[in-house]
Amino acid sequence: MEVSGVVLAGGRGTRLGQDKALVEVGGEPLLARVVGRLGQVAAEVLVVGRTDGPPLPVPAKFIPDLVPGRAALGGLYTALSAAAYPLLVVVACDMPFINPKLLNYLLDLARNGVDAVVPVVRGEPEPLHAVYARACREAAAAQVAAGDLKMARLLGRLRVRYVPEAELRSLDPELRSFFNINTPADLEVARGLAAGRSA
Repeated sequence: MEVSGVVLAGGRGTRLGQDKALVEVGGEPLLARVVGRLGQVAAEVLVVGRTDGPPLPVPAKFIPDLVPGRAALGGLYTALSAAAYPLLVVVACDMPFINPKLLNYLLDLARNGVDAVVPVVRGEPEPLHAVYARACREAAAAQVAAGDLKMARLLGRLRVRYVPEAELRSLDPELRSFFNINTPADLEVARGLAAGRSA
């Protein structure tokens, strides 16, 4: 299992009005929930961009951003620099329903000579629920140095295997993996789903 799991946790949660990492979904803090699922597919889990706030007893290494204030691309660059293994599964901190079976499928695709494996949901790529080869570090570093923080532009520089919805639904029929929590309403939906209620 030579895989690094990465949680990008640098966001401030301003729309939610509270610390995303600490809100409870399914009876556990959101960050602990995400780390636990990543731990099923990765030999190490890195939490990138979070160095302040109450400590959380999760089995992960907390890594500050190498270049603060560079959004998700800066977090990815930090992860690519810190990872111990050649493949990285990268997810956002606010995704409570990531699916280890789907992550393993994306990892299998990543072993076929590509730089990244990126799901496409509702016609849009999901670069914060994706697999990257550690070899992407050079392209990410160049873009961060240039101040270009567009994830789409990074993907344009890489050999990417895009995974369409039909393929994703074979393992995640409702595409719940890609549900993320941005607002209080999203949080209530997530808590309902975790409790077994319909969205």
